[in-house]
Amino acid sequence: MKKSETYTIIENWMSNWEKSLLNWSKFVRMKEPIFLFEEKSIKKLLGDSIAAIRLDDHAILVDMLKIQEWNLLDYSEEILSHEIGHHVYSPGNLTNYGKMVIRVRKVLKRLEYMTPMVTNLYEDLLINYRLKRFHKLKIDEVYQKINAKVEGQSNLWKFYMRIYELLWALPKGYLSRGEISDTMEADAGLGKDLILSYAEDFVHGSGRFAALCYVYLLEDSNSNSLEQASLFSDTKSISMDEIPPGLLENDPTEESDCIHPALELKEGKQSDGISDDSDSEENGNSKSAEVNPNSKGSNSQYREPFEFGQILRDMGLNINSKDIVIQYYKERAIPYLVPFPSAKNPVSKEPLIEGVDVWEIGSPMENINWFQTAIKSPIVIPGYTTVEDRFGLSEGSEPDREPIDLDIYIDCSGSMPNPGQNVSYLALAGTIISLSALRTGSKVQATLWSGPGVFRTTKGFISDEKKVLEIITGYIGGSTAFPIHIIRDTYSERKPSDRKVHILHISDDGITTMYDKDEKGNNGYDVMQMALDKSGGGGATMVLNLYSSPEKDPGLKKILEQGWDMSVIRNWTDLLEFARKFSNKNYTFEGS
Repeated sequence: MKKSETYTIIENWMSNWEKSLLNWSKFVRMKEPIFLFEEKSIKKLLGDSIAAIRLDDHAILVDMLKIQEWNLLDYSEEILSHEIGHHVYSPGNLTNYGKMVIRVRKVLKRLEYMTPMVTNLYEDLLINYRLKRFHKLKIDEVYQKINAKVEGQSNLWKFYMRIYELLWALPKGYLSRGEISDTMEADAGLGKDLILSYAEDFVHGSGRFAALCYVYLLEDSNSNSLEQASLFSDTKSISMDEIPPGLLENDPTEESDCIHPALELKEGKQSDGISDDSDSEENGNSKSAEVNPNSKGSNSQYREPFEFGQILRDMGLNINSKDIVIQYYKERAIPYLVPFPSAKNPVSKEPLIEGVDVWEIGSPMENINWFQTAIKSPIVIPGYTTVEDRFGLSEGSEPDREPIDLDIYIDCSGSMPNPGQNVSYLALAGTIISLSALRTGSKVQATLWSGPGVFRTTKGFISDEKKVLEIITGYIGGSTAFPIHIIRDTYSERKPSDRKVHILHISDDGITTMYDKDEKGNNGYDVMQMALDKSGGGGATMVLNLYSSPEKDPGLKKILEQGWDMSVIRNWTDLLEFARKFSNKNYTFEGS
């Protein structure tokens, strides 16, 4: 394509940009769309979509090659207004998008990979209905152009087109092709009613729409439905910083939102086109209503880590599994964290006025000492006669508080859960305690251990939150053998002037392996005693999941005799209460 042609196309499309924004609101402000003309960048940024909006920076991308190929150059206002609608209306924000993905995914059992597509089809219905109904845009003609390029229609696409025909009062066959069965006609009517009823409450309608689509997705044996629907995959990448909160908790409305509309009896949401008699064929009950794609809901207040990861991936989030797991445990830890130290914390130095200096032009005006300036000269000349106070420091009336560093060791042998699959209360407790320590200025050394020579560690005390959590939320599995050498190397060269350290172990009866001999033949008991002596009195705690009393086990009894503060739990879930109490005891300062 010639550059002159490219400039002309862009100019024509941009002439409708402000008008497209006004179709939603005169207050909407967005960066100008990005028009793509190179196949390489189109494939990378858009895939098979005609146009899309990136949810992280709200940039609209348009495949101008496909626009030309599909004869859509004259529909700039329609396409741009549609993409703006995703930003302004549905989903509008990442929280709404995530909630819809959750509901659609719950419905599409065995077809979960279609969750993004079905969610997007639902959003498009909501947006396109408004654009044609209230702004008279030619959205129907856009679909006609697209339909003309694809041979035949799958059951899903035919059903989807029929909903548009009913919404816009178009004759049957205007967008849909082939015979419409009574079942499909009834379902399309329910789809139309759904869009009208849930236009202002669209999150709760998403699962119902997925239930309508489910049977057609199962029936389709060709790829046409995916081919046509993929052209309208409008929402792209999300950055890690943009993950919305609140997706970990199970919403009690999710299960009731994931029913087929023909079975819905919810007052206030039922439109005139849906009868209360869901058993009657005449009142809109269709074959697809017999399909029950919904699963029994979880009784847990929170989702499992693997479910959280699946939701984020369906939202288009391209991050690695480690970052997803870290995000999961960070969010779950928030209610248990100690507060940030407030301004009431003791200080070691206090400001003291020692005299005055010349106030220079460019310095803050509020720094001028006008009384001393007037004494120096009745004529004020900025930069010459103006003065400001000079401050020094005196010893404060209260001592400075030095944080206590944390040396945490978490058992990750084969008997422990994988934090990336199911919730690990060892990882959650470790996250709570470590983040609380970091909040108050402490440094953390984190070590995950399993069998002989199998461990992961931060290799010293650090303040890097991500590196600490990468260790704590990781997984090893295998046999059980405490890494004695890490304790040995950490404290053997420690000086009395170094910060105090609190040593914390989270394990079960496998912790007694710390009294074995290390690779140099050192007795584990002696190594541990050396660590306690050189930790500066910061404390030494163990929280162990035990089935019997520690006094009855020789190895555990030795731990008590050595002076460790042992907390015994009977269930891993008890670690949450331990973590809360431990953090408040060791990392909450007076005045926080």
